[in-house]
Amino acid sequence: MTLSPARIMEVGMGFWPAKVLLSAVEIDLFTTLGDRALTGAELQQALCLHARANPDFFDSLVALRFLERDGDGPAGRYRNTPETAAFLDRSSPRFMGGFLEMSNARLYQFWGGLTDGLRTGEPQNELKHSGTSMFVELYRKPERLEQFMDAMAGISAGNFQAFADTFDFSRYGTLCDVGGATGQLSMLVARKHPHMTCVSADLPEATRIAARRIAAAGLSDRVSARPIDFFADPLPKADVITMGMILHDWNLEKKRGLIRAAYEALPDGGAFVVIENLIDDARRENAFGLMMSLNMLIEFGEAFDFTGADFTGWCRDAGFTRFEIIHLAGPASAGVAYK
Repeated sequence: MTLSPARIMEVGMGFWPAKVLLSAVEIDLFTTLGDRALTGAELQQALCLHARANPDFFDSLVALRFLERDGDGPAGRYRNTPETAAFLDRSSPRFMGGFLEMSNARLYQFWGGLTDGLRTGEPQNELKHSGTSMFVELYRKPERLEQFMDAMAGISAGNFQAFADTFDFSRYGTLCDVGGATGQLSMLVARKHPHMTCVSADLPEATRIAARRIAAAGLSDRVSARPIDFFADPLPKADVITMGMILHDWNLEKKRGLIRAAYEALPDGGAFVVIENLIDDARRENAFGLMMSLNMLIEFGEAFDFTGADFTGWCRDAGFTRFEIIHLAGPASAGVAYK
């Protein structure tokens, strides 16, 4: 076999295509195109870009398969691909660009400190630069908090919908989503299963946003938003307790504490569900889950992602007796522990 450095170069220079895409989202290129096809000159003018951007920036997006182009040269017309039209145009109900916006505004620069994080075990985010934690910064700026919540909603929508579609809710009547943010998971479950009553529990600033969105969705009769500090207050009683992308935010002691709190809030036969990018047990395949764990180092230092076997072991120690892992979409799975 002839050795090639191609894969090394592809990954080592991976920040090039990443920043091309992130900048395109930042300047609203995909939304500006919408369902139109524009020449480079028209797109440059619409986006208020310097002439140097045309055609290199747009053609880079073509080569990366984030844009399509009809024709060559100055007369060529750029348009969205089916994927960018669905997921990166703000007018689409499946828009998930909020996560990329947040990544561009925050994570891109903070990941430059990964080497320091590996050497020190310390966060490389706002805490390093301003002395305050990520959550303090987010909750101090309402517009930044809503941007962060929209970002999480964008990347979680497919996983939450897959959970609502896959999990057997026939035996249950109530659900509490702990750390529910915008109330997205609760609303998806309520829409799919009309017999379910759901509570989205989070800090007061988040539940104000959730209550507004629940009302706008016309689901206030079966979905409510309840303020809670889940490290200080008992969790609301429910047949099913969910935590979507919550458990990985914390160190092992706090993970175990949240699992015990869920166990205490559930009835016999109840289910505790975490939706995470669960790492495969052999830690060889789920690269996204492993890099998400590195992202937790960047964000929190001692926080980390985990395998399905890790989750099962912690839940067994808390008293749960039956377990399953349900693959959802892409790198994400639901870990389920039954009381």
